[in-house]
Amino acid sequence: MQLLKDKILKEGKVLSDTVLKVDSFLNHQIDPLLMKEIGDEFANRYSDQIITKILTIESSGIAPATMLGLTIGAPVVFARKRKSLTLSGNLYSANVHSFTKNETNEISVSKDFITADDNVLIIDDFLANGEAVKGLLDIAQQAGATVIGVGIVIEKGFQEGGMHLREQGIRIESLANIKSLTNGQVEFYD
Repeated sequence: MQLLKDKILKEGKVLSDTVLKVDSFLNHQIDPLLMKEIGDEFANRYSDQIITKILTIESSGIAPATMLGLTIGAPVVFARKRKSLTLSGNLYSANVHSFTKNETNEISVSKDFITADDNVLIIDDFLANGEAVKGLLDIAQQAGATVIGVGIVIEKGFQEGGMHLREQGIRIESLANIKSLTNGQVEFYD
């Protein structure tokens, strides 16, 4: 997706060989026009599938997932990282380790919102080591739902998460796949 790649090159900040900061349009401030284009692109890439639910994780996956939901008319369910008074019992849960934040969170989704009747598309902002996607896959599996694929806004293709998930036969559509962040430069796979 060229629009996204251009935005990364213009506004993204390479903080190290493994960290790309995109908080000006995705992780802190959100560019709604770009998110709409991202939602439309995911809809096009998965137009061969019937999607009944979109599953993501709070918080940076919510914007692209919501725009996809708006485009295809499917509800968006997001896994919560923190339990609230209203989210108790009757949950699917999984542990997810964040290498960026160096912490493990238990994510949870109410059993009311994902069922065995659902065809789920997982959406997330980044794919690096694959931990968030694995947690969401675990939750979908607990529900007995069918996962039709995974949509990733930015994949760090130089890390192994995408490779391992693809080896398991999971369809992954990444809108921008980064080959390298070496020397402060973003290089994409074609």
